[in-house]
Amino acid sequence: MLAAVKGRIQGNTVLIDEDVREYDGTEVIVTLLNYPQKKINKAPIDWDSFVIPSERGKNVEEYMKEMRENDRL
Repeated sequence: MLAAVKGRIQGNTVLIDEDVREYDGTEVIVTLLNYPQKKINKAPIDWDSFVIPSERGKNVEEYMKEMRENDRL
C-alpha cells in the first residue's frame, strides 16, 4: 500500500499533519520536495595559465579562414 501525507522537516524529525498511529512499525519512504540545493563556491580557475601563447593563437581568425578557404571542390 502506498500513502502520501504532507509534512515538514524540523531538525532531524519529519512532522506530519495526519494521524498515522495505525501504521506504527510500518516501513516508509520519505521523499523530499523542493529541497534546498547546496551551493558550492569553487575557486575561480585561471585558464590562461594552461595556455602557451603562439603566433597562430594570436591570429586564429585568419588561420581558420585560411584552413576553410579551399575546403570545397
